[in-house]
Amino acid sequence: MPKPTTPSRTARERLLEAAASLFYQHGITATGIDTITQTAGVAKQSLYNNFSSKEDLVCAYIEARHAEWLALYKARYKSAATPKDRVLAVFDAYADHAAAAYVYGFRGCGLLNAAAELSKLHPAREAVRQHKQAVEAIIREHVEDHRRTAPDHARPLARQLAFLLEGAIVRAGLEGSNASVMEARDMASSLLDTA
Repeated sequence: MPKPTTPSRTARERLLEAAASLFYQHGITATGIDTITQTAGVAKQSLYNNFSSKEDLVCAYIEARHAEWLALYKARYKSAATPKDRVLAVFDAYADHAAAAYVYGFRGCGLLNAAAELSKLHPAREAVRQHKQAVEAIIREHVEDHRRTAPDHARPLARQLAFLLEGAIVRAGLEGSNASVMEARDMASSLLDTA
C-alpha cells in the first residue's frame, strides 16, 4: 500500500522558516535576501511574491515568533490548575523555548534580539513591544486571580515578575540554557507565596 503523502510546504512557509532560522542565528542585518531564498530553495521572485519587502518578511518573522511562544504558553496553561500555576506557566513556556533545539544553541529571546537591530520606527519593533506587553498582561491577569485583588494592587507584582522573567531570559541567552529561567521560576513561586 502506498504511503500517504504529506502536503509540501508553500514557498511562503519555506521562506519564513529559512528567515526565522537565519535571523536568529546570524541577525537580521547580516542576513541577505539571497541567503534566505537559497536556504528556502526558492527563486528570489518568490520572496517578493509573498512579501512586499525584507521589512515585511521581518514583520512576519516577529508575528511567527509571537505565535510560537503563545502555543508553548497555551500548552503549559492547559495543565495549570491554579492562578499561581498559570503565572508559572509563563516562565515554563519561556524555559521550553530556551530548551528547544537551535542550530548554534540558544541565543536569547529572538524578539529582543530582533528589536536590538531595528530602528525605533520599524513596525516589527513595535510588534516586539506589543508581545512583551501581552506577556506582562497575562502575568497580571493571573496575579490578580491569585491575589483576588484589583488590577492596581496586582500590577506592581506582575511588573516585578515580568522584569524577573526578562532578566532571566537574557541571562539564559548568554549562558545558552534555560537554567536561569528555571531559577527565576523558583523566585517567582516564592514571590507569589508571600504575596
